[in-house]
Amino acid sequence: MPRKTTLIIGGGAAGLVAAISKARRGEPVMILEKTAQLGKKILASGNGRCNLLNEALDSSSYNPEARPLVNSVFSRFGQDDILTFFSELGLHYYSQDGRIFPFTNQAASVQKVLELEIKRLGVQVEYGFDCVSIQKTQTGFSLGAADGKQQTGHSLILTGGGSTYPSFGSDGSGYKLASSLGHRIIKPVPSTVPLVVKDPLCHLLQGQRIIARAQSRIQGKIGNPVDGELLFTKYGLSGSLILDISQEISLAINRLNIKDVSLETDLIPFMEQKQLETELTNRHKMGLTPEDMLTGILPGKLCLAFKQLFEKENPSKAAVKLKNWRFEVSGTRGWNEAEFTAGGIDTKEVDPQTLESKLVKGLYLAGEVLDVNGKRGGYNLGFAWASGYVAGLS
Repeated sequence: MPRKTTLIIGGGAAGLVAAISKARRGEPVMILEKTAQLGKKILASGNGRCNLLNEALDSSSYNPEARPLVNSVFSRFGQDDILTFFSELGLHYYSQDGRIFPFTNQAASVQKVLELEIKRLGVQVEYGFDCVSIQKTQTGFSLGAADGKQQTGHSLILTGGGSTYPSFGSDGSGYKLASSLGHRIIKPVPSTVPLVVKDPLCHLLQGQRIIARAQSRIQGKIGNPVDGELLFTKYGLSGSLILDISQEISLAINRLNIKDVSLETDLIPFMEQKQLETELTNRHKMGLTPEDMLTGILPGKLCLAFKQLFEKENPSKAAVKLKNWRFEVSGTRGWNEAEFTAGGIDTKEVDPQTLESKLVKGLYLAGEVLDVNGKRGGYNLGFAWASGYVAGLS
């Protein structure tokens, strides 16, 4: 293999774009992919639709520690550049509520146009290369796989992903590799993940969905309110509302080992408390039974679930509880159910202009392996495309 070859660990979103960025400049590139397919997580993104990025792509939607690096990356390859990149690959797209999707509504279209460009540029791909060791040498890097195979290259781009969906190849191994080269790893925890709640109500209502509002309560500190769909499950709570609010809760429980964590939930967000009190008081005066008190306000299963509330409390107190229902959170679901990873390689150890490691010359880092995590809605894929491209420029 030519001495100046760039090796890329990981053939996901960041790795594919890094390879294209590098190969378009006429440099030899080899992708080392653990699985038998490129871009497997791309295929699963956006519920199979692939939310390419968000129209509001800026650093304010990412964890505060990462914002200087995110700003730098987007200044070199931002929203317009990403859209132009995919347009030139032949992908057509549309916007829905600020989220950008391929017109085909198929993530496979995104994966395919990237794969076609990889082939056109002559990028080499070695499948089944489960990298377990990296050695810095005088001429570059020497990589060892679990089955004993070796590869050498002049420079190295590590895009091994986070820890979500380990069956797709992102099992956290990239953190071990970076750590072996001296990098500090901010403890990775599941993000955008369902919550474990030990409440009889969850089991009773499993499968039921409502629109609600909630805010986290961590050691007495109240978080920002979030609106969205609340899904009751046998283990706790899920739905878009929970996914959007879960990061701060997961960080508290899984990284900081905080036990005093709860969710304050407004189960009837479309009515003000006084309005609800008046409505329920009038219904009570009309002689409605406890199980009929919430008919027309909440779905039937919830009307039955809350009937005891009206057997024990007066309508005003019941209204207060329904507008401030507290769920005690005991944990989160695991990596197989999390959409993203919060944590990774400390961004302070990475040059924000080039994404080269400040510790190891010739090593570049991109994608979810970095401690960069954005909100749900195309921000994480947006950073993966951008950081991959910038890493391939250097």
